[in-house]
Amino acid sequence: MGKISQGILGGLSGKVGNVIGGSWKGIDYIRIKPSSVANPRTEGQVNQRNKFTVTLEYLQPNKEFLKVGYKSFATKKTEFNAAMSYVLNNAVGGTAPNFTVDYSNALLSRGSLSGALNATTDLATAGQVSFAWDDNSLEGNANTTDKAMVLVYNPSKKESMYILDGAIRTAGSQTVNIPGTYAGDTVELFIAFVSADGTQVSNSLYLGSGTAA
Repeated sequence: MGKISQGILGGLSGKVGNVIGGSWKGIDYIRIKPSSVANPRTEGQVNQRNKFTVTLEYLQPNKEFLKVGYKSFATKKTEFNAAMSYVLNNAVGGTAPNFTVDYSNALLSRGSLSGALNATTDLATAGQVSFAWDDNSLEGNANTTDKAMVLVYNPSKKESMYILDGAIRTAGSQTVNIPGTYAGDTVELFIAFVSADGTQVSNSLYLGSGTAA
């Protein structure tokens, strides 16, 4: 119980209702304790938490990729937070409470650099995923020295294997080594390009899923 020794505007020590009083360096103060929320787990709040959870599970293994892919959007926020905002608003679907991430819209890289042309993947070799693309270095703002960024995401293990400074655009292919423990798992595959000086990136391109050999 609080005690008021000099009227409501001074000398309040402790708590009276939702008013809390005290003294700091000889200065009396009072503050109002916020009223408790009767039901903090409304349907809308639960849905938002579920959306946040699936987005976090998707992005967490890809932090290093995002540091390059969302560099241009890290203004007063981190690259990770910029990616969280984008994916939450553009790539989470499904019916509550079973929300899912739409990988085709869940960009891991965002930018105006020309992307990959006719990109494909091959998972036939055990412990490897091969990416291939056509050379489009003379189109748009693409350059011969742009480097491939490729990523293999394993949702079941919540892990990713990636290369951030891979083969140049004219090379047309890049191979990613994956752990033997991935064999039989479904993996999700992405590709993007980054300029040689790291200042420009392309939108990432989702190349579909496959079963690791």
